[in-house]
Amino acid sequence: MPTVTGDKAAQTAPVFTGRRWFFPSALVHELDPDASRSGRRPRRTARDWIVDFACFLLAVLVGLLGAETLSDSPRLSPALVAADHVIGALSCGALWLRRRWPLGLAVVMVPVSFVSETSGGVAVIALFTLAVHRPFRYVAWVAGVQTVLVPLYFWWRPDPDLPYVAAIVLLVVLTVAVVGWGMFVRSKRQLMLSLRDRARRAETEARLRAEQAQRLAREAIAREMHDVLAHRLTLLSVHAGALEFRPDAPREEIARAAGVIRESAHEALQDLREIIGVLRAGESEDTGRPQPTLAALGTLAAESWEAGMQVTLDQRVTDPAAVPASVGRTAYRIAQEGLTNARKHAPGTQVTVTVAGGPGEGLTVTVRNPAPEGDVPHVPGAGQGLIGLTERATLTGGALEHGPDPDGGFAVRARLPWE
Repeated sequence: MPTVTGDKAAQTAPVFTGRRWFFPSALVHELDPDASRSGRRPRRTARDWIVDFACFLLAVLVGLLGAETLSDSPRLSPALVAADHVIGALSCGALWLRRRWPLGLAVVMVPVSFVSETSGGVAVIALFTLAVHRPFRYVAWVAGVQTVLVPLYFWWRPDPDLPYVAAIVLLVVLTVAVVGWGMFVRSKRQLMLSLRDRARRAETEARLRAEQAQRLAREAIAREMHDVLAHRLTLLSVHAGALEFRPDAPREEIARAAGVIRESAHEALQDLREIIGVLRAGESEDTGRPQPTLAALGTLAAESWEAGMQVTLDQRVTDPAAVPASVGRTAYRIAQEGLTNARKHAPGTQVTVTVAGGPGEGLTVTVRNPAPEGDVPHVPGAGQGLIGLTERATLTGGALEHGPDPDGGFAVRARLPWE
């Protein structure tokens, strides 16, 4: 849901927090990473105990009905009837092992149910369990053998209430229905597991895209700071060289050049700190080299007008020339991204760009547009621009938020520091 540590945290997060008892233990074992890594068999949940007890009671009920039929049959000796009862009771007890050995129990019940009438319910439940927990090839073999033995069973033990053909058809239909039901349950579980895997992959991909956008934003800021730092150092070098080659310059010029050197060195130090902070925040990738500052907002608005947008620029900055370079660049990029989003998602609307603030109180940038009229064609995009702006604002010490307005429009709001 972060490339290494975040992925592990997402995978180890508990999947079931409130209704774990409501799911089958086999499904919990597949969905819960802790249970899967432990290597132990899945423990029965409350739902499993309820279902297993219900299956046991059903098998006992079917066995009692079969025992009543056996007691009315004059062709069987009391010893055979007693043996049938014992086999049926043992089969009902073995039903509690159906989750652990579904294939073994289903295979054993094929000959047992052929010779014991009281174990017929156990054979049906074992076949259903096999269809739920094992692939179709195993189910096909077991169900096929049972279907082949059905005519022999009713020839050996004819049903006193149904004709021979009707009894065969009834039992074959029951077998097919049980197999179909079990396969349906298995397909639902597999679908849930597939959706779980898709959701995890989607979360991982979204997290990676967000991290990539953050790295791109950091690299862009680092390159901008590099350009500014190079400008400061070049200015400092020029004035220092002038002092070196003109030691006999007037005192006023020397004082002015020393002041420029001091101010340039101070600003270069500030820019260097910002660069180090950006580079410490994360690795870099390749991206563009944005350069404009707050003074270029008028040009940006004019270009948008020429492109057909309705833009209103409201600048209420106390001293625009005193805005720090990094803050000005961030404000420009926020306004540019806001206009780009408005052009894509709300064409034809009146976009308002508001920039206000002053030294000591900070700089606020707001880009707002109303809801578009009619349907807007879908424009491809992953929303990475807003992610990059948020990272950019955070790295400058500010904050950015974006989202829909109550009237249906959209707004991007940022507050940047201005010391």
